[in-house]
Amino acid sequence: MAEKETKLPVKKETGLEWHPFETLRRQINRLFEEFPAPASVSAFEPFDRLLSGFPATPAVDFVEKEKEYEITAELPGMDDKSVEVKLSNGTLTIGGEKKEEKEEKKEGYYFSERRYGSFKRAFRLPEGVDADKIEASFDKGVLTVRLPKTPEAQKAQKTIEIKTK
Repeated sequence: MAEKETKLPVKKETGLEWHPFETLRRQINRLFEEFPAPASVSAFEPFDRLLSGFPATPAVDFVEKEKEYEITAELPGMDDKSVEVKLSNGTLTIGGEKKEEKEEKKEGYYFSERRYGSFKRAFRLPEGVDADKIEASFDKGVLTVRLPKTPEAQKAQKTIEIKTK
């Protein structure tokens, strides 16, 4: 049997075809080539001011020790009067609000800025915490909450021997 050749039509490019993604890529590349790159992100000063100083949630460590649990929260620029610690239905809540106002006056120049930010963190109390003896202290921008374990919870811990074969 003789094989029959089939010829498919071949489209010749004329250079006038429209390639939308290629065109978009070239335009974006051109935009970045023409745009002066700042030395750092902070060159966008208005955006930098918006993002600094008010994290959505503060950095918190929750550590279990032999006789207690300890929560430490880093709250720079805040004082004890702007922080609140509450216990309700087995949930410990740490919250606070930071307010900052700046005003600068110079000859021919006036600058006024107000920033507000609040946060709230909630922790479910582990079993065996003596809720009546919970204490909180604040020192140099760090809140420390101590959650003492009940005597029964301290005794309940035991080391299990690991056997090898």
